Amino acid sequence: MLQTLYDRTISYAEHRHAMWVLAFVAFIESSVFPIPPDVLMIPMILARPHAAWRIALVATAASVAGGVAGYAIGFHFYDQIGAPVLEALGKGDKMVAFNARFQELGIWAVLVAGVTPFPFKVITIMSGWAAMPLLPFVASALVARALRFFVVAALLRIFGAPIRDFIERRLGLVFTIFCVVLVGGFLLVRYL
Repeated sequence: MLQTLYDRTISYAEHRHAMWVLAFVAFIESSVFPIPPDVLMIPMILARPHAAWRIALVATAASVAGGVAGYAIGFHFYDQIGAPVLEALGKGDKMVAFNARFQELGIWAVLVAGVTPFPFKVITIMSGWAAMPLLPFVASALVARALRFFVVAALLRIFGAPIRDFIERRLGLVFTIFCVVLVGGFLLVRYL
């Protein structure tokens, strides 16, 4: 079923309304959908490299808006919608422990999840459920999603099709390493 959903999502990359489809996928991916918008962004940018920045901007704006919807799900409808979504992702039984850790990390959790392969919808729903202040949530989601989508757009615009395999297979690892180095740098500066 997931492969069929993935294939259908990819097929929309060449549709004349691909930008709208990208916005829709980026929006719902941040709250309930299992397929990341990268699967549309990559073929769209490869087909139209001159539109790379516009494509990344649409993905970023829609993803942050979807993140706010995920936040609202966690804040207002956790039992009805949020918990079933997190259960489907295999995260439901870890919510209490995750919440304690999330409270310690705050915006760092949103920043890291926004650029790594960790399902962003988990963090958006958790942010609402944990009643994280909305403005820091939106600001950190905006920074994280812009970083993720604009780096992908830049790599594709500069290197074209050869970088596609790298992005699809290893970019999550690169972003994870980047986040570890970034957090480590802040901690180092803080304690020096």
